[in-house]
Amino acid sequence: MAMLRKINRVLSMLLILMALALLYSKMFKAHQPEKHSEFRDNKAPNQTVDDESELETDIPVVICAAEERLGAAMATINSVYSNTQASVFFYIVTLRDAIKLTRQYIKKTKLKEIKYKILEFKPMTLKGKVKPDSSRPDLLHPLNFVRFYLPLLSISNHKKIVYLDDDIIVQGDIQELYSIKLQSGHAAAFASDCDLPATHEMVRSVGMQTSYMGFLDYRKQAIRELGINPNDCSFNPGVFVADIDEWKKQKITVQLEKWMSENVKENLYSSAMAGGVATPPMLIVFHNKYTTIDPKWHVRHLARTIIRATEI
Repeated sequence: MAMLRKINRVLSMLLILMALALLYSKMFKAHQPEKHSEFRDNKAPNQTVDDESELETDIPVVICAAEERLGAAMATINSVYSNTQASVFFYIVTLRDAIKLTRQYIKKTKLKEIKYKILEFKPMTLKGKVKPDSSRPDLLHPLNFVRFYLPLLSISNHKKIVYLDDDIIVQGDIQELYSIKLQSGHAAAFASDCDLPATHEMVRSVGMQTSYMGFLDYRKQAIRELGINPNDCSFNPGVFVADIDEWKKQKITVQLEKWMSENVKENLYSSAMAGGVATPPMLIVFHNKYTTIDPKWHVRHLARTIIRATEI
């Protein structure tokens, strides 16, 4: 009888443990966060927060919205939305802390009518690729590097997209910019800095912000070995059109990350120079490998000419 009672106690304990295990399993599943990301790779730099339906006929526009510059980003979005009859889909990239505010900002203004998706960018994507620099900390913001990772964004099946910085005011029809045909073998189209108005911006003791000399440190061997003439015209990646398929084919993101890592090791450029640390990698990777767009699509410093897009 004593043995039977021991067996019954053991069985009872097993039943209790099984019941607890089942209960824990149900509770754990119930509290799992919903996964919005379209990526299976855990290293993907972003995840989808809002999920409105995109159409192939939509013009995809990517813009970043930092919490401290949210008003600027919304002004850019409004300028695009107000100057076109085309169907535009905005991919608004931000950090986790600004997601709620970004959504509220849209829903409480006339921008509630726009078609959009909020994407969360993960700063850990940049680990080991960007080092602190006290001279221009604003240029080290994680969202400054979103343009490097365009093919990894959850942007549906769009083969071509428009990227805009948050200090841009668009005064023309974005459809005209989107309709630009990129040359064969080119992954992006930019406006050349040599086409800027006469009021060029001077870079501290470096030279004009229109050539590679103003962005790269030609004292470094790695830069000289590129064979890029320091007087070659630079371009500004604040407004550009990207061919996503070609970008993937040429592994542009990998190339950009390579130069980010090289800069961490050798300080090939710094945020004290023009464009900080986000522009130089693009200048290197796209040197003589980009389609030029009408300079009126990217006029800097509030030019007095008739313009389509102005950089504030």
